[in-house]
Parts: sequence; structure tokens; C-alpha cells
Amino acid sequence: MKILVTGGSGFVGRAIVERLLSRGHAVRVLARGTRPTQGGAIETVQGSILRPETLPAACQGVDAVLHLVGIISEVGDQTFERVHTEGTRNMLDAARSAGLRRFIHMSALGTRPNAVARYHRSKWEAEQAVRASGLDWTIFRPSLIYGPGDGFVGLFARMAQWSPVLPVIGTGQSRVQPVAVEDVAHCFAAAPRTPGSVARTLDLCGPRPYPFDQVIRMILEATGRHRGVVHLPLPIARLQAGFLESVFPRMLNQAPPLNRDQIQMLQEDNVGDPVPASEVFGFAPRSFEDGLARLFPRG
Repeated sequence: MKILVTGGSGFVGRAIVERLLSRGHAVRVLARGTRPTQGGAIETVQGSILRPETLPAACQGVDAVLHLVGIISEVGDQTFERVHTEGTRNMLDAARSAGLRRFIHMSALGTRPNAVARYHRSKWEAEQAVRASGLDWTIFRPSLIYGPGDGFVGLFARMAQWSPVLPVIGTGQSRVQPVAVEDVAHCFAAAPRTPGSVARTLDLCGPRPYPFDQVIRMILEATGRHRGVVHLPLPIARLQAGFLESVFPRMLNQAPPLNRDQIQMLQEDNVGDPVPASEVFGFAPRSFEDGLARLFPRG
């Protein structure tokens, strides 16, 4: 199959593209031209999901779309509503116009109607557009995705190299269910040829949840570092996030490293059911302990 991937140059996108190539698929990546893709085995088409006029050419001659584009912070016109909701609708319109049937969409665990976080609300609106599209769709909802080059486990591991303490916002008791990027890539790459995944919304998460505090301590143990864990009160964290939201986009034209929407999401459980995806795609999601051991081998 020839597959169009949006968001193929990001951390998760690169892993999915590599898995698609290993399965023998031809891959076309929609790129704004700001970051390089993997190289010669991949066809790159310039365009953006926020520029609908660039999408018909990207969709011509492909058999399926893997729509991965997402942001965790806003800057300029890159808002949650524009990127997640409007961008998904633009991609669906282009797929239908090109006569495509298969559309595989990356959402997020915790997405639901009337969510407190705008991130989750915009993802929910995107999901609704996918379900109403008339296409053969699959929606994946990953939990926190980790692996080589990620912005979660790797971030805390790097912080532990120089900081005597690691910060946790709030109580640290909200639960998360980290999922290995390899498992996410397996499911996305298998979905185009898996009829049993059509019209399904599937959680992608590890086999068990952990309190956020425990996740941080597991990272410390895996890296062999002894550091304190300091809980940052929510009012202080929100003030810091508000300051970063005002400074980074305006002065640096960059998304802030922390925003108030993220703080809200960190206070909610981010858990799901790994069994349906495991049954559909015939795999057992690896445990977080095993994933950490692979990331930080000892001896």
C-alpha cells in the first residue's frame, strides 16, 4: 500500500514511518518543510493541514491516510482548535475528494466531550468529525508515549543528571499508563490492513497504571540516580505557566515548555483499557519496567 502520513517528522511519526517501511509500504509524508524526514525511501510532499489547497496533491495516488499531527502547546496560529479540529476536517475533506476510504487518526487518552482541558476538547471535536466522515476510520487514543528521543522519560532522565530534585506538579497521585513508542508504531502500521480495526476507537496504553510520583521514581531507579521529588503547588505552577505562555510565543516565537492546559491534564487520571487493541493487533503491550530497562540498560 501507499500511505500518506501527516506529522511524520515528529517523535512518534518517525517511529511509525519506520514501521510502515519495514512492512513494505510506500510512504509519503506531508511536510511543512521545517524539519527533515528520514531520507530517500520516503516521498515528501510540501503542504500543511491548515492550507487546504495543498492537500489534494498529497492525497493523490495513496491508499490510506495516517493523520498524526498534534500539538501540546500553542504558538501563533497553531492553536488547539485550528490544528486538531480544523486541520483534521481539512484532511478528511481532501481524503474524500481524492476517493480515499481508509483514514487512521491519532487522538489522545482522556479525550471526551465537555473535557476541562482545551486540548482534550479539540481532540474530541476532531474525533467526531472522523466518525461522521463516511470513511473507513480507526481512532487511536495513546497514553503518555515514551521511547528513544521522547519528551517525557528522556526529559526527566536528563534533568536527573544535573538537578538535585525533580519537580512534580500537584500531589503526583494522578495515574498514567505509559505506552512504548514501538507498540504505538506497531498498531498504526498494522491498521491499514486490519479490517477488524475499522470503526473502532482503541486505547493505546501499557498493561497497568501508575501514580505519576511512582513513574518519576521508576525513571530515577532505571537511570541509577538518587534524587528528591518536590511537589510544586498548583497555584504556583499555574502562575509560572501563565508567564511562560505570555513570554515564549511573543518574544521567542516558540511554544512554551509548560502551559495551563497541561497542568490541568496532569491532575487527571490518564488511563485506559489495553485489551481491545491487543486483541485486534495480536500483541502484548510491554510493561513500563521492561521499557525502562531497554532505554537504560545496565552492565
